[in-house]
Amino acid sequence: MNARTAPKIPLLGAYARLETRLRGLDWLQGLALLAVRLWLAKFFFFSGLTKIANFNTTIALFTDEYKVPVLPPQIAAVMSTTAELSLPILLVLGLFTRFAGLGFFAMTTVIAVFVYPDAPENAYILLLAATLIALGSGRFGADYWIAKKA
Repeated sequence: MNARTAPKIPLLGAYARLETRLRGLDWLQGLALLAVRLWLAKFFFFSGLTKIANFNTTIALFTDEYKVPVLPPQIAAVMSTTAELSLPILLVLGLFTRFAGLGFFAMTTVIAVFVYPDAPENAYILLLAATLIALGSGRFGADYWIAKKA
C-alpha cells in the first residue's frame, strides 16, 4: 500500500503517507542496524574478555557447567573465546556482517539448547543475530559500501 492506493480513511491515509516517506529513509534502517551491530559486538566482546582474563577458569566452566556436546571442553572454550573476540570486530566495521551474525546465531543456539535453555536473553540475541543475517550491515557498514562499488 502506498499513499496513492491508501483507503480514504483519514487515519489510514496519513499512516500510508508516513510509511511511504519512511521507506525512503534507508539511513534510518542503517542506524537501527548499526545499533544492533554495536550492541551484539559489545555483549560478546566483553564475554570474550572475561574468558581470556582467566582461561583456566574458562576451561573449568566448559568442563563442569557448560558441557557442550561433541566438542572437548578445551576446544569448545578456544572456539567460543575466539569467536567472541573476533566476530565483534567484524560487526563494528560492518564487514562480513551476515557471517558474523550467523556465527553468533549458531553459538547462541548451542547455548539456548544445551547450556542455559531457560535464559530469556537467548531469544533476544537470536532475534538480533537473525536481523543481521537477513538485512546485513546497513548503510553504515563496510558491506554496504563494498556492494555499492561492485
